Order: sequence, then structure tokens, then C-alpha cells
Amino acid sequence: MKIDVLTLFPEMFSGVLSTSMLGRAREKGILDVSLHNIREYSQSKHKNTDDYPFGGGAGMVMMPQPIFSCLDAVDPRHEALRIVFTPRGATLSVSMAQEFAGKERLLLLCGHYEGIDERAMEQMDCELSIGDYVLTGGELPAMVLIDCVSRFIPGVLGSSVSAEEESFSTGLLEYPQYTRPADYRGMAVPEVLLSGNHAHIARWRREESLKLTWRRRPELIAALDEGELDKRDREFLARLKNQEK
Repeated sequence: MKIDVLTLFPEMFSGVLSTSMLGRAREKGILDVSLHNIREYSQSKHKNTDDYPFGGGAGMVMMPQPIFSCLDAVDPRHEALRIVFTPRGATLSVSMAQEFAGKERLLLLCGHYEGIDERAMEQMDCELSIGDYVLTGGELPAMVLIDCVSRFIPGVLGSSVSAEEESFSTGLLEYPQYTRPADYRGMAVPEVLLSGNHAHIARWRREESLKLTWRRRPELIAALDEGELDKRDREFLARLKNQEK
């Protein structure tokens, strides 16, 4: 996948993109991320990228010219799916990340200051948020999106099933994980995980996911379709509800 990032602060990305999973994906050529400094496209004498908002108000607004010029240079035929990060955008979800992972090319615009001139916003295909809070810029959300999307690109993760089993991929929170030693400071790993019985292990994991989701994010349970819960799931949830009472 090809990802172009339009930003005023490209240096913020170096550590994230050069280490761990993303670093290996780039080394293998699975992920191609290019950083473009919007300031370099400014036509003003002092390379300004912001100005006062028409109508007054606090803060500064990113000017359209540097953004348009950067878009013209990086994606002149609008071949990429263009995403801009803003608090008013749709909240990033697993289904969105999976959809984005199927694209050949993404272009991410990172805003700053009080906002972005609406004429530049209209050149985007998607407005995206990573939560109901405000950050100083779009760089951190861009890193989050790159990391999230890359997990669904074949070859990025060590295991092809890892992304499918993680929290939210099934609509539920992920079950608890354990590793060696089997007993640490008197805290033992659940016996079922040591049994070698894969059917029992799968059921235990399913019920732990249901339990964690019910207790921490009950709205996720309510959002599941009828077909996503089998008879045993419903019986288990009924027992949980009775216990809570």
C-alpha cells in the first residue's frame, strides 16, 4: 500500500514509521509511506501556511494555497483516497480500517491551528476522528490510522489470524492472554489453557470475551446482530445477567 502524508511536521513520524511492525513492513516493501511538508508548497515570502479567519475568532486557519499546491504535486489525478483528520469527522472503527486496507493508495492530510480552510477540506474524500477530544494537530491521528490499517494488510503481522482475533474485530473485547511460566508468584494460568483441548480452549476464550465485553462495554453486546451470538453465547450472557442481579 502507498500512503502519502501531508503535514507541517514530518519529523514527528520518524520514530513511529522506522521501528517495530511498521518499520519491518516498510523494509519489506509492503508499506510505502511518503511524508510531504506542506510548508514547502507555500508561495508566500515567509512560507506561511496559516492566516486569520474571515469573520474573526480565536486562532489561525490553514490557508488553501499550500494545501492545494501540495495535492496537485502529490496526487494530481486524485487517485488516492483522501482522508483529513478533524474532531467533526466520523470516528475510526475496525470496519473502516479494514475498508481502508483494501485501497491501493491513501492520502492523509494533517491539520493544525484552529482548523483548515473549508475549500481545502472539500478536496478530501473522508473526514476522520480518533475520538471525542481535540489534539494539537492531525499527526498523531495519522500515525494511529497507519498503524491500525497496516494490521489488515497481508504480510504485515506475523500471524494471519492475529488481526481477526483482537478486540473489536469480532465485535467483542479480546480474551485474556497468558504465557510462561504457568505459575508466577502464586498466580496460576487457567487450567483449560494447559489442557491441550482446543475446543474447550476456544469456548473459554469466547466466554471470557463475552464476560469482559458485558462488564466493560455492554453497548458492544447490544450492537451485535442476532446471528453473531449462538445459543451457548446467549445462555452464558443470561447467567452473567443473573449473577449481576
